[in-house]
Amino acid sequence: METQRINREAIAGAYQAIHSHIRRTPVVEISARDLGLEISNPIVLKLELLQHSGSFKPRGAFANLLLRDVPSAGVAAASGGNHGAAVAYAAWKLGHKATIFVPETASPAKIARIRAYGAELVVAGTRYADALERCQSFVSAEGALNVHAYDSPETLTGQGTIGLELETQAPNFNTILVGVGGGGLIGGLSAWLQDRASIIGVEPATSSALHAAFEAGQPVDVEVSGIAIDSLGARRVGSLVYPLAQAFVENVVLVEDTDIVSAQELLWDRLRVAAEPGGAAALAAIISGAYKPAPDERLCVLVCGGNTMAVDFANDRF
Repeated sequence: METQRINREAIAGAYQAIHSHIRRTPVVEISARDLGLEISNPIVLKLELLQHSGSFKPRGAFANLLLRDVPSAGVAAASGGNHGAAVAYAAWKLGHKATIFVPETASPAKIARIRAYGAELVVAGTRYADALERCQSFVSAEGALNVHAYDSPETLTGQGTIGLELETQAPNFNTILVGVGGGGLIGGLSAWLQDRASIIGVEPATSSALHAAFEAGQPVDVEVSGIAIDSLGARRVGSLVYPLAQAFVENVVLVEDTDIVSAQELLWDRLRVAAEPGGAAALAAIISGAYKPAPDERLCVLVCGGNTMAVDFANDRF
C-alpha cells in the first residue's frame, strides 16, 4: 500500500536527496499581542514563502525528479500555479523539459514564474481538475513523468521535510496550523509529526475538500471558488493524503475570504511579509477566531506561499 511508503524514514531520505536544492526557510517569532491575541507565548511563523519559486512546493517537486526516473520526454504537471512553478524550477535546475498545465484561474504572478523557468505552459479549462485531465492525456500520449501536486508518495515525503526542519528550528511548538488544498502539505506534515503536535488544517469555506471528507468519512468532490482558489482550490482531497489526515489531523477549521485578506494585511503591516491568499489562510484561522488557542498554547503557523502581485512598488521608483 502506497500510504505505508509515506513515513518518517522516507521523509528523512527525501531530505537527504533534496536538501542541497532547497532553502532551509527561516522561522520568526511574533508576539501574540501584535496579532490581538491574549495568549502568553509568542507565535512561530515558518516562512516557507521564501522557498525557491515562492512556495513550499519545490520540496515535493525535487523529491519527484530526484527519486524517480525522468524520461526523455521530461516531466508534466497540472497545477493551480505554485506546483507548476516549482516543477518548472526543479526541471530547469536539473536539466529536464517541463510541460505545465494550469487553469484559467491561475494568477498572473504564478504564470509569469512558470514561463520564467522555461517550461511550456498550457492553459486548460476553468478549474484545476480540467488542467489535471489535460495533463494526464499528455502524459499518456508523450510518455512524460507526471508529477502530481499532492497525491504521490514523493510529493508527500518532500513536503514532509518541512516538519523535519521545524523540529530543529522551533522544537517547543505543540500546535501547528496548515493551509489545505489537495492536502500534500498537511499529509506530509502528518507523516512526520504524527502525534507529537496537534495538527490543525485550515481551509477557505468556499474550498473545503478535507473538511468535507472528514464529514463524509471519505474523500468527496466539492465545489471550489474564492480568493485562494488558485492554491487551495482542489476539488477532492488526495487518496494518499486522507488516511494520514484521518490518523493525525486533530481538526479542520474554515475561514472566510475576508479573514484571509485581513491575515495578508496583518502580515504585511507587522512583518513586511507579502503572502498570497493561500499562504495567509493558516494565520487567518487564529486572527478570525475560527481556531481559538488555549492561553498557554505554543503555536506554529505555516506561511506557505508568496506568489502575489498585491504589493505594488511602482510608486517607489521615483
